[in-house]
Amino acid sequence: VGPTGGRAVYGAVIGRAGAMAAAAGGGDFSDLREIKKQLLSVAERSRERGLQHSGKWAAELAFALEPLPLSELPPPPVLTEEDARDLDAYTLAKSYFDLKEYDRAAYFLQGCKSQKAYFLYMYSRYLSGEKKKDDETVDSLGPLEKGQVKNEALRELRVELSKKHKAQELDGFGLYLYGVVLRKLDLVKEAIDVFVEAAHALPLHWGAWLELCNLITDKEMLKFLSLPDTWMKEFFLAHIYTELQLIEEALQKYQSLIDAGFSKSTYIISQIAVAYHNIRDIDKALSIFNELRKQDPYRIENMDTFSNLLYVRSMKPELSYLAHNLCEIDKYRVETCCVIGNYYSLRSQHEKAALYFQRALKLNPRYLGAWTLMGHEYMEMKNTSAAIQAYRHAIEVNKRDYRAWYGLGQTYEILKMPFYCLYYYRRAHQLRPNDSRMLVALGECYEKLNQLVEAKKCYWRAYAVGDVEKMALVKLAKLHEQLNESEQAAQCYIKYIQDIYSCGEVVEHLEVSTAFRYLAQYYFKCKLWDEASACAQKCCAFNDTREEGKALLRQILQLRNQGETPSTDVPAPFFLPASLSASNTPTRRVSPLNLSSVTP
Repeated sequence: VGPTGGRAVYGAVIGRAGAMAAAAGGGDFSDLREIKKQLLSVAERSRERGLQHSGKWAAELAFALEPLPLSELPPPPVLTEEDARDLDAYTLAKSYFDLKEYDRAAYFLQGCKSQKAYFLYMYSRYLSGEKKKDDETVDSLGPLEKGQVKNEALRELRVELSKKHKAQELDGFGLYLYGVVLRKLDLVKEAIDVFVEAAHALPLHWGAWLELCNLITDKEMLKFLSLPDTWMKEFFLAHIYTELQLIEEALQKYQSLIDAGFSKSTYIISQIAVAYHNIRDIDKALSIFNELRKQDPYRIENMDTFSNLLYVRSMKPELSYLAHNLCEIDKYRVETCCVIGNYYSLRSQHEKAALYFQRALKLNPRYLGAWTLMGHEYMEMKNTSAAIQAYRHAIEVNKRDYRAWYGLGQTYEILKMPFYCLYYYRRAHQLRPNDSRMLVALGECYEKLNQLVEAKKCYWRAYAVGDVEKMALVKLAKLHEQLNESEQAAQCYIKYIQDIYSCGEVVEHLEVSTAFRYLAQYYFKCKLWDEASACAQKCCAFNDTREEGKALLRQILQLRNQGETPSTDVPAPFFLPASLSASNTPTRRVSPLNLSSVTP
């Protein structure tokens, strides 16, 4: 059962946080001016505490709304007696903090009592530990050994913050930091409780919602969370639905946010593009990303996702332009390194690509995309042990990354370890139940393990959900062949041929010719000469089946001349559709055959 973090003890929320929590009430977007005020206010408060990303998120969202007149701008925060006492130390320490001199900042903040200064004191200590950990990691180890170095400050921070927490002395920002420390110590359940509490105490702080997103692994878990009823929850739900691959729900949420007045928000536009990327609607995602680049040409966030799309479409010039463009903007950003890595990978320079993904991980060891992409590169270089390590790291960072689970399945397949494959492909399938590639991979595994009934189910399901690679029916037909179920095999091949021709695609001829060869022999055995000769003629169009096709045509001719009568006792659905027996290829999708008898 998931945690039920919504405790009712928020009485100790300090000063303005309580007022802001009340102000953010209800998923109501009727007063956009009030929302803009709240966003501007929380952006300023986040910046005061060195929380740059939360500040940026709020500022970007505020920018998408209409400007406020002078009379309606939010007032500056009210200073308490404690704030006034700590002001000098805070101002000095904040300047050191901004220059990344974290230990120095913490030293001058010792003994400060005000909420703002105390938060900066603890946050400086946390970041100092993180910086030392990263420096040590970069100095001593290659990026595949990341897990070994720990942030030494975490345990002390946890002890101090938990005392404050018990005494109910932490405001929304303090709770957020406590949650981050717990997550870093792998205390996931406690971290979720604290982040939920932080969201209640200060609903406008995006950082707490985002951390919560990273800890929720499925929809069930989401149901058990008692979240504050605020308009921020809508943004959170849209984000978590995207992460959990519940793309339809996510797109609905984002559409309602756009309708509510956030149509200019680059954050929402980029999230919609990512959502389309996740369901492999590549054209839609590309067009949205291109639109986003027009609106925000110097944006680097999400550009690695854009480059993945360009990579899948083999759009070399566009990918090259993107890589050069990002390099000019900031060559030492994680996303830039990933884009350049993708560019080299598309040019089949896999060593160079892996080097750039490693550079990305030196910049940010918790950057999920780089681990997965590096795994793919090691696979290309046939370095399976390094690939396995990279994929495992990706899963450590985010257990919801189906690409890493799928990649692990592929590596173990190369190592001929089907039981391992099965486990990893199953995990990938759980995360992407409607992705035919996972199902086909699972089917192949079951086949290797001689669990043919399971394999049939997988191939059938892959066909039912919409087979991306158009391989499921062929594999299913071959299974039926093995099991001497010739009628079902023939049905699968017919359906496969109909699908291929109705798409109007020119596919690799190998499987099409296999299908025609099987059907020609099947109809020949059934003494259906017309159908058999139609298929045999089709066989003659392919190099690998030409001779067999000609031989079969000669046999049919002989038998016809001897007066063999065609058989009539074969059920009707097995006739090849007339449109296929002629030389033309149908453009209309043929109505599906009744394959219910084949369902395992």
